[in-house]
Order: sequence, then structure tokens, then C-alpha cells
Amino acid sequence: MSELKEIKDYSSKIKRVIITEEEIKEAIKKAGKEIDKIYDGRPILLVSILKGAFVFMADLCRAVSVPCEIGFMCAKSYYSGTVSTGVVKITMDLEKDIKDYHVVIVEDIIDTGRTLNDVVKMLKQRNPLSLRVVTLLDKPSRRLVDFEADMALFTIPDFFVIGYGLDCAELYRNLPYIAEYDSE
Repeated sequence: MSELKEIKDYSSKIKRVIITEEEIKEAIKKAGKEIDKIYDGRPILLVSILKGAFVFMADLCRAVSVPCEIGFMCAKSYYSGTVSTGVVKITMDLEKDIKDYHVVIVEDIIDTGRTLNDVVKMLKQRNPLSLRVVTLLDKPSRRLVDFEADMALFTIPDFFVIGYGLDCAELYRNLPYIAEYDSE
């Protein structure tokens, strides 16, 4: 009986779908074409910020036709809650020298901007050929630092979202859409 209650509680936290699976697919297809146009055949290094951006990265790398390599970093500011701690911690860094790469950071969501601001500063010091940021979601109303992505697929209002790689306490990443999380 407790398993049924847990499943019911799990689903009850999905308040509403705000971006459908189809809308995400279309936006990624368009972003892939834009990236192809920007780099015009030059190879790129897509860098996913784990864990949230892994689903977006997988779909985006299949949407580009320019040669691409992938890399992963892990930067945390949320841990297990729904509010940023304000402290950005790099828990996994790139394994390669990026000075000969056009780097495209692939992020799931830009909220306060602190995480990406710190990651971008760190990677710029490594002298890549170029550096751009592509984010699935942008939440500019929460920005605490002056930071803008080069490409944002969707701009959303200030509520906590889950799905398509985004989580709450490590759950909901597997949803194929973006939903508002019901924290009540």
C-alpha cells in the first residue's frame, strides 16, 4: 500500500506541463540549424553541465551536423532543494585542454546566473577559440548576476520546473516535457 501512496505523491507534484515534448523537439531542431550556421563546418566541443543538461545535450548533439565532440562538467548550486544555495561548486571538470576548440556550453536552465557565470569565467581563462552558451530554459526574473546566454530556447516565469533532465531531489529527470513542480 505504501508503494501506491508514493506513486500517487510522485505524480501529484507535477502541477502542469508548461513546455510539451513536441515543442522541445522543434526548438532543438531549430537550435541545431542555428549552431550549424554559426560554425559553418568548423568542429565544436559541446560541454554539458551535469546532471540536468544531459538529456538536452543528447538531443542537441544529434541536431547539429557540424563535427562535434562532447565533454562534461558538473557544477552544483541546488543540492537537494528547490532554492539555490548561492554557492557554486565545480564537482567534475573537463578532462581536455580546450584552447583549440570552439566551445558551446549546453545548460538546462539559467536561473540566478551564478553557476554559468562562474563556469564561463573559468573556461574563458583556458583560451578556447570561441565560447558560447546555449540554454534550454532561461529564467531572467531570477538573475542575480549580469549574465545572458547566447541562445535560449525558452524563457519561463519564476517557478520551479522539472522534467527533461531537470529534477527536484534527483527525481523527475525522466519526464519528456517541462512541468511546473507543485511544492505545496
